[in-house]
Amino acid sequence: MAVATEAQFHVLAVDDSLPDRKLIERLLKTSSFQVTTVDSGSKALEFLGLHDHEDSPISVHADQLDVAVNLIITDYCMPGMTGYELLKKIKESSNLRDIPVVIMSSENIPSRINRCLEEGADEFFLKPVRLSDMSKLKPHILKSRCKEHYQQEEHLQSNNSMNPTNENSSSISSSCHKRKAVDGEILLHTIRPRHC
Repeated sequence: MAVATEAQFHVLAVDDSLPDRKLIERLLKTSSFQVTTVDSGSKALEFLGLHDHEDSPISVHADQLDVAVNLIITDYCMPGMTGYELLKKIKESSNLRDIPVVIMSSENIPSRINRCLEEGADEFFLKPVRLSDMSKLKPHILKSRCKEHYQQEEHLQSNNSMNPTNENSSSISSSCHKRKAVDGEILLHTIRPRHC
């Protein structure tokens, strides 16, 4: 598949507990993910280029564009900013809302799980996270990559419509649409919200 030749998926892992952070980092690396870890929601926002100031709305800075994060996995219970609050801030950002977010918690509280999924979390894992959970991440990343590909394709098409000298643009565009449709069909069968 084409996935094997693409760049390694980059996951931002957020957890205030050092042992939990090390465990999730090890599991992600074992599953061939590139991993960046931070110990708080505010550091995650900073890494993503979002800066939350109490007296002003969230602002996105240009340096955020250099950060290529394909998925965020965060603990729910953290001091300062909870994983739920981090999720809300990410989903409020027009630049980051399409990045899949997975919430982790050691407490199996159905109302908490449902609230996170309703707010836009793609998955909810119960701690301790296991290696088998890592296989549930790739469909979310692939879904995100399909959206990115589609947006890039639209941008390319708008540029090609301004420059009609490119004769191959329609055939390339056609093959991209076929690929996207095939990928989308596969993803439709594999991505289902998980309710615990």
